[in-house]
Amino acid sequence: MHVTTLEQTVRARLITSDHPELPVRPTLRYSSAEPFAVHIDFPAHVSADGEGVTWMFGRALLEEGLGRPAGEGDVRIRPDGWARTLVEFHSPLGVAVIRFGTAALRRFLLRSYAVVEPGTEDLGPELDQGLAALLDEV
Repeated sequence: MHVTTLEQTVRARLITSDHPELPVRPTLRYSSAEPFAVHIDFPAHVSADGEGVTWMFGRALLEEGLGRPAGEGDVRIRPDGWARTLVEFHSPLGVAVIRFGTAALRRFLLRSYAVVEPGTEDLGPELDQGLAALLDEV
C-alpha cells in the first residue's frame, strides 16, 4: 500500500489571557495511512515542557469547525469571524487557544481531499480481516 503524506506549515497565533498573542508556525499533517485523522505539530517553544507537541483529531471535525462550532472533547473548533478560525486544545494542564487563518485551514483540507476523497477512507486490510473474523464467529 502506497502512503501519501501531506504537510503544510501555517501561521497562527497562540491566544493567552496573561500575555500578548504569540505567533506560532505549526505544521498541519495528513496521511493516507490515517485517513480520518489530521495532526497539528507545534514547535517546542510554545509548549509548557519545552518539547514539541502533536495533537490529532478527526478530519471531519476540521471540516465542520470551519463553518460552525464543533467538537465536545479535547479539540474544539469554531469560526472567529469570516477570516479566522479558533482551535481549542483541552488538556489536564489547561486550555490552549490557537487562531488560524480560515483560508489556510480550508486550503489544507482541500489538499487532503486530493490525497483521500471524503467517503473513500479505508481503515486497511487488517480491520477488514478483523471484522470478517468477528462475523464468522457470530
